[in-house]
Amino acid sequence: MAVNNTVEKSGEHSLTLENRKMLSLTGVTDIESFDEGQILLYTQLGELVIKGRDLHVNELSVDSGRLTVEGDIWSLSYGEKDRRGKSGLIKRALR
Repeated sequence: MAVNNTVEKSGEHSLTLENRKMLSLTGVTDIESFDEGQILLYTQLGELVIKGRDLHVNELSVDSGRLTVEGDIWSLSYGEKDRRGKSGLIKRALR
């Protein structure tokens, strides 16, 4: 039972990048900001900055934490761990 609690606390996050054009993410907890050049978001395992050109959020599932981004993806950069819950843009989208 303690093992299951540890897994839940650490969270899960994955990403799949196809041909630097399509990015699929799981474990997304918050989107801080986004425009055509940069997306700043938080996953269950920390901050993630996506940089590129003509970036578009195609799919966002609040329930499952899934996110799909299309565009010219230049870089993916992880930052500090931030275990925020669902808040920010996702929370505002639910209102």
